[in-house]
Amino acid sequence: MSILEMLSWPFMQRALIAGVLVSLCAALLGVSLVLKRYSMIGDGLSHVSFGALAVAVALGVTPLYFSIPVVILAAFLLLRMASRPHWNSDAAIAATSASALALGILVISRTTGMTTDVDNYMFGSVLAMTEADVYLSAGVCAAVLVLFILFYHKLFAVTFDESFSRATGLRVDRYNTLLAVLTALTIVLGMRMMGAMLISSLVIFPALTAMRLFKSFRGVVICAAASSVVCFCGGLTASWVWSTPVGASVVAANLALFLCACLLRALRRR
Repeated sequence: MSILEMLSWPFMQRALIAGVLVSLCAALLGVSLVLKRYSMIGDGLSHVSFGALAVAVALGVTPLYFSIPVVILAAFLLLRMASRPHWNSDAAIAATSASALALGILVISRTTGMTTDVDNYMFGSVLAMTEADVYLSAGVCAAVLVLFILFYHKLFAVTFDESFSRATGLRVDRYNTLLAVLTALTIVLGMRMMGAMLISSLVIFPALTAMRLFKSFRGVVICAAASSVVCFCGGLTASWVWSTPVGASVVAANLALFLCACLLRALRRR
């Protein structure tokens, strides 16, 4: 089965376009989240999104449009809690994640049961991608790229020293909110393909890989974006060739590249 044959199918074309755009967004946002030690927010938001879509399915409303405002609100609250010294951010994220997942499972068990649509959100499926998802992914990706470039220096300052940034008059809360909203949108869109269980890998792995290879913020951002897109394309191709789940294949590709980066770093030190 050739790559040309893979791309001849409309659902694979949608999966490739939407997946590359979501991977790019997740990598750019993931650098700031990992450096700020908020990387587990991605995992927490994916579980919140699963709980929201379970409620949406039970109510008979469109899951995507119901999940987006719920996850944006959760992202805002989690970042607010993480920025407060008297809060244990890891515990807050873990509690929110487990509670949302439990709520989703309870709602599903009492209403529709594990339908195909719920299963797709839980574990991901290339067949779940629609044209509307592609257009929405393109819009979110454009917004992330424009805002990231426009506020690059401010995001750099907020990422590395919030206290100093606040002291210089920079509106740190505004940029944290922007980061939260964009992360929430990316997580919700990526769940269609990667699933709630694996979507956080798109946020974490590219940043970790890039930080093993580069020291400058710009170098890490560029490398993370490139590695995320390459790993997604590689994982999608492997999924097509060997008939494996897309989400797991993409994570495996990211893991392989991360291990290669760790090995290269170890060889450099010697």
